[in-house]
Amino acid sequence: MRAPDSSSPIFLSYGFRPFFMLSAVWALADMLLWMTLFEHGGDLPSRFDPLTWHIHEMLFGFIMAAIAGFLLTAVANWTGRPPIKGKLLGLLVLLWIAGRLACLFSLRLAPWLSIVLDLAFPLLLACLVAREVIAARNWRNLMMAAPVLVLGGANLLMHLEAQGMAIPAGLGWRLAIAAILTLLSAVAGRIIPAFTRNWLAKQGKPGPAPHGVVDRLALSALHIGVLLWALLPDSRVSGAVLLLAAALNAWRLIRWHGGRTMEEPLLLILHIAYGWLTIGLGLLGAAAMGWDIPLSAALHSLTVGAMSTMILAVMTRATRGHTGRALSADKLTRVIFILILSAAVTRVLAAFDIWTNTFLSISAGLWAAAFLSFLGGYGPMFLRPRAAPS
Repeated sequence: MRAPDSSSPIFLSYGFRPFFMLSAVWALADMLLWMTLFEHGGDLPSRFDPLTWHIHEMLFGFIMAAIAGFLLTAVANWTGRPPIKGKLLGLLVLLWIAGRLACLFSLRLAPWLSIVLDLAFPLLLACLVAREVIAARNWRNLMMAAPVLVLGGANLLMHLEAQGMAIPAGLGWRLAIAAILTLLSAVAGRIIPAFTRNWLAKQGKPGPAPHGVVDRLALSALHIGVLLWALLPDSRVSGAVLLLAAALNAWRLIRWHGGRTMEEPLLLILHIAYGWLTIGLGLLGAAAMGWDIPLSAALHSLTVGAMSTMILAVMTRATRGHTGRALSADKLTRVIFILILSAAVTRVLAAFDIWTNTFLSISAGLWAAAFLSFLGGYGPMFLRPRAAPS
């Protein structure tokens, strides 16, 4: 790995450092504020009502920061170019923070100003990723900028709906979930089999099946299914495609042989996160078909189960790797994984009217504990130079 430019502060030497930290901070802050409002009532100085603000900030604050940290770090590896760092990375950080403040206090801002402040970050991020890929003629990865642009458009739709414009209800957040799942499935198909193959080779065990027809069919069904659902959430056609996507992606996951990685939680957690994706697709398809499945169960299987687990899996692994630590889960990292998985299970159970308020509180507490543990254990790594080889 290339050494960071000594002229840049350590915190701004690589994209994962500020944005993984900000992602965890906002995951914790959003949940604590939302649960306070949920249990005690109250309003925010925002054009978004409290629930919509919570949804918006989980998607465009927490998850968007994690995506930025991943892309800004990965693009340097993909292209062989120096990482985006220093003042330019600092500008991205300030724009992300400005967006969070603009959404929280949007009632005190002109409508156009809150939109501009919130959309500046995803637009600049997409442009920078595309610039790096084009400069290196690394055309294969140019598509990685597309979901970020779609997220920017979805964000705009949520703002316009909150301002009373004639936007189909929920189209913005559904489109955002579709874009995130599209990116997650594409990235997972690269990293999970590759990391699994490398680890299993060291154990003398056979690795995952090579990328092939099953993967292409699984991705096609997933991408078509989530887009149809975003546009036509109550369509049986959307539901049928999502059920097909769930089956194909479960088949895809089985071919990666995650069961052989039980000895290394840092690797196993990636397979579990993708397992949540298949569960969520199945539940979402069933809900769209009109079956007796709460939509909330499907959405939280995807958001807490798949997205948040994958985010913590990638953030822990990438941080350890890029700061010179062993690619193995220590005790704290295992606790983080147990906490986020328990948060996902209890949140999905709450959707089925099983001790709903109790499970909601338990899930929120587990979620907060997971990200607080991440900040406590990994936060110092973002502020210190890469560890010297032992």
